[in-house]
Amino acid sequence: MIDAGSSGSRMHVYRFNYCREQPELEDEVFYPIEPGLSSYKDDAEAAAKSLDELMQVALDNVPVELHHCTPIELKATAGLRLLGESQSKKILEAVRTRLETKYPFPIAGGANGVEIMDGKDEGVYAWITVNYLLGSLKKGGSAAVFDLGGASTQIVFEPTFDDESAMAEGEHKYLLDYGESKYTLYQHSYLGYGLNEARKRIKNEMVETWKDEALRSGHVYHPCLPANHTETITYGEGATSKKIVLEGTGAGHAQCRGVVERVFNKDKICALSPCAFDGMYQPPLTETFTARDLYVFSFFYDLTQPLGMPTEFSVQELGELTESVCAGETQPFKHVPDAIDALTKKPDYCLELTYIHGLLRIGYDVPPERLVRTAKKIRGAETGWCLGASIAMIDEAQICQVN
Repeated sequence: MIDAGSSGSRMHVYRFNYCREQPELEDEVFYPIEPGLSSYKDDAEAAAKSLDELMQVALDNVPVELHHCTPIELKATAGLRLLGESQSKKILEAVRTRLETKYPFPIAGGANGVEIMDGKDEGVYAWITVNYLLGSLKKGGSAAVFDLGGASTQIVFEPTFDDESAMAEGEHKYLLDYGESKYTLYQHSYLGYGLNEARKRIKNEMVETWKDEALRSGHVYHPCLPANHTETITYGEGATSKKIVLEGTGAGHAQCRGVVERVFNKDKICALSPCAFDGMYQPPLTETFTARDLYVFSFFYDLTQPLGMPTEFSVQELGELTESVCAGETQPFKHVPDAIDALTKKPDYCLELTYIHGLLRIGYDVPPERLVRTAKKIRGAETGWCLGASIAMIDEAQICQVN
């Protein structure tokens, strides 16, 4: 399975034991590269060739005698969604042609074997992955999944309602048949709210606040950036775009949060209540998802673990970590190898921590005392949507028959 994400592409090679009632994962080989396919927006052939490094990993790890019956799929996520239909289509066509003509692995899924994955499937596959690895695929006992990529963020959970209420109908409702069980899941993918896209929004937000002055002077102060740090961003698009210099004030977590909370559009009209953010319906976690695990992945993990956070922490503790970073403190991190170096090299650390804390606390309305868990791997396998998608792929791909 190739995960063609916005910031890079990743190869997952899985080996399963089929002698059980359900496929049992025995091994995973994981290999990432950068940049992502969307970086080659004007050169589809170069995009396709960029995957050769990943394909060599597959050739090296799948026994030669099994090449012809080991299915492969490539699923692109929000990076290509944002690129636009014309450019993304050319890239995917070039990728399919290269996979079909240069490599021995049969592409599964027909027309969907090389595709831009629907955001709702991305979240649900991640939910399957986590609960499969936890062994918690039982009704009413599953964990919730919060995934944060570069361009989008997903939430998926199995809410429970009392006899007098139920989940409202809509695209957020996902009916999943898995094994012998049926699940009614809530899911939503917020395109444009991944970390990379959110970072741009947060930096642009101060330009919007001081628009006339910013466009006149080409300069604006930003509370989420360290004091005296300067950088230049491009505001707007095309011929009307303008270079703006951002100067950090190091104002701290609260001041940065004041900017970050505006990007969530909490005041947007809520056509179907209750809403989380950006006008999207969501059953309240405090009422429909109690005493079960909340798992947060991807950039949640990448930002907290280098600073010594445990794999389980409360939303309040995440806020306290953010306050320390935004205050420019180094003393709390001296015991963590490379933490101070990471903070020094990354002027966006305060901004990004404020965003992920705000996403949980302001966006999804997770109570401050609620614990969340994070992991890069569970039982030795990478978290995220790829394993769930692969399980679905091998369930459908009847490629080899053993006599």
